[in-house]
Amino acid sequence: MDELGHLHDHGVFLRREALAFGYQDRDLTRALRAGLLHRIRQGAYVASPIWSTADAEERHRLRCAAVLLTHQNRVALSHVSAAVHHGLRLWQVPLERVHVLRLDGGPGRVCGDVVYHSGGWSADDVWQLGDDLLTSPARSAVETASLVSVEPAMVVFDGAIDLGLATPEELAEMYRRMDGWPQTQHLQVPIRLMRPGAQSVGESRSRFLCWTQGLPEPVLQFEVRDELGNLIGIADLAWPDHGVLGEFDGKAKYGRLLRPGETPGDAVFREKQREDEMRRVTGWIFVRLVWFDLGRPRLTGALIRRQLGLRAA
Repeated sequence: MDELGHLHDHGVFLRREALAFGYQDRDLTRALRAGLLHRIRQGAYVASPIWSTADAEERHRLRCAAVLLTHQNRVALSHVSAAVHHGLRLWQVPLERVHVLRLDGGPGRVCGDVVYHSGGWSADDVWQLGDDLLTSPARSAVETASLVSVEPAMVVFDGAIDLGLATPEELAEMYRRMDGWPQTQHLQVPIRLMRPGAQSVGESRSRFLCWTQGLPEPVLQFEVRDELGNLIGIADLAWPDHGVLGEFDGKAKYGRLLRPGETPGDAVFREKQREDEMRRVTGWIFVRLVWFDLGRPRLTGALIRRQLGLRAA
């Protein structure tokens, strides 16, 4: 059955395609029992190694592929399904169901693992990415944000801006177009809070923590230069009026910083040297946040408040 996995770039194939190749249902059943195939949804399959090694977003892409194979051009991926394909940053966004926009004028409904959305759309709202139709980055970002609370919505908007997929103006205009649609009432808050400069989920969440705890808004990607104007480093966050620099440390960060031939330990040591030099040049305090800190916002907010020299609220 290897040839079936090469019918499409994503490796997903349909029952009807297998039958057209001369296979029978019992062949598919045997392959499933032998662990060679994984059934994604009724009538759609992929090789088990592809499924077993895929992360949550990759599995969602496979579910999307299975849905699109059975719907042709009658639908476009939307909401989180389009967001995954565009590569938007997602945090605590449900991935269990595939979301599609109906292009045939049919009604919206939920049917098993697919959410069908109806509503107005223009030609600019629907893009083609390879063989797939999907809503534009700006629309998919606002659609995805409508499904979640303020913090993950802010992560989506910050990421869309940072990745160059949408401008703040495009996101705000899309929100204005969709204002009054179901589940969009809360979007005024993340639209107001979105900023250029947050380069990771952790940085967006750090900004959200500052907002919820009533702390001054930090400057993003703050450049520290020496007496000659040479760039020493760039801090994720900074409060210049208070003499405080901030960094978010996620494990993925050091992976991004690795140079050829370096180990993660080398990157950590180099980052420590950079931090020491930034402290020396500015004379400022350095605050480092990790994922654990973001999960206890009141305690972390109190710590930052003390570092800023502010009184408790």
